[in-house]
Amino acid sequence: MSAQDMENVRARIPLRMSDLREAFLTPHGTRERIGLEVEAGVLGETTGLAAPYAGPHGMAALLHQVRGEWGGAPQWAGDVLTGVHLPDGTKLTLEHGGQLEYSSPPADDLVTLVTAMRGTMEALAAVAQRHGLAIVPGGNLPFNRVDTATWVPTVRGGVMRTYFAGLGPEGRGAPHIMKLSTSTQTTLDHVSEDDLASKLRVQVAASPVVAALLVNSPLYAGRLDGVLSHRCRDWLRMDPRRCGAPRPALRSPLTAEALTDWALGMPMIYRHGPGGYCLAGARTFADHVRHGFDDGTAPHWEDWLSHLDQIYTTVRVRRTLETRAPDGPPYPHIPAVPALWTGLTYHAPSRAAAWELLRHYTPQESDAAQRALPTDGLATLLGKDSVRDVARHLLGLARAGLQARVHAGLEQSGAVAFLDPLDEILDTNETFAEQTARRWQTTHRSDPSRYVRAHRIPPAT
Repeated sequence: MSAQDMENVRARIPLRMSDLREAFLTPHGTRERIGLEVEAGVLGETTGLAAPYAGPHGMAALLHQVRGEWGGAPQWAGDVLTGVHLPDGTKLTLEHGGQLEYSSPPADDLVTLVTAMRGTMEALAAVAQRHGLAIVPGGNLPFNRVDTATWVPTVRGGVMRTYFAGLGPEGRGAPHIMKLSTSTQTTLDHVSEDDLASKLRVQVAASPVVAALLVNSPLYAGRLDGVLSHRCRDWLRMDPRRCGAPRPALRSPLTAEALTDWALGMPMIYRHGPGGYCLAGARTFADHVRHGFDDGTAPHWEDWLSHLDQIYTTVRVRRTLETRAPDGPPYPHIPAVPALWTGLTYHAPSRAAAWELLRHYTPQESDAAQRALPTDGLATLLGKDSVRDVARHLLGLARAGLQARVHAGLEQSGAVAFLDPLDEILDTNETFAEQTARRWQTTHRSDPSRYVRAHRIPPAT
């Protein structure tokens, strides 16, 4: 029986508590590879407003055209087209507000990863241009308000909105995150339980620093209001139980068992039951395992995996580690994000040195930095230290890590240069957000069409 067949069988067997930790453990023989997710707005070339889902030049039409010209498998939510899985393993999917997400197949090295991303995204930009649209990465949709962007009309999205609305003030950032935010995320592997602990704790501890270094969503509805990252600010107002740092990563010992207990103690947002997507109720997942769902059915393996997907921490932990803290940078500088995380994570001496640098900061100090960075950027304090100074140390360790990987034949030589834009930020003390704000008022003359021309992904010719 194949591994996939075994997963299919498991999906139909009621859960046992003893099985749950396996969701965090990797199979024997797992090797370290790199995945990349780039979320981007698909904006009108003149207005800068996000394309709607429906209509002849909407996101559904764009996906249909991609599938017709490139092939691949359509992804549906009922009768709503939400993505296309391309023949080479690339996934193109829609976020709740129609933002486009590119997900790479895993690559062995950064140059291969980035080359594939650029090829697909620039070809996609050429398709979008035929619709009068531009693909613009970054940290948010810069010219829409929540009420001017359209929802992708899925049942699951509606259920999620109901859940977050029911939280009151603790969920008020959810519509902004779901509808307007974009980011660039890196997925990395762990190869054992000890390796999981070593990598996760560094990634979590570094996340506020990386987020402060990469703030890049200063515009909301075409206005500057002093916030450098609207995205990071809105994450602070989206169910604090399931956002922020995964708490087991800040405690010792860090084990798959500790991660399991932590996830079991949270409520599930939604489940896919016999009648389709519905709210899962207020009880914790542990209660569902012990007593069943409210309709009397027992949770299965797929429910557990779905529950883990409903936890939105700065590093999402499963059989991979998905780093989610920073805004997306401008298109030319996207490679800096996977390069930074790869250099810190995949070179053991750099990882150990990073942990030695970061381990002294308390969870409370990290939380305070996370709250301050949306407005303070590089001026954020981590404990009593400047984030800018900590970032410079981490960047040096990441560069050393990549250089070691190049010498070992694991990376191509061009990978190290991917970090150069981050050196420029630290040398000039001007983040991507501050560059964007300055140019919006000067070069772009507060004109959305000029902004789009400057920030769009160049269409392939």
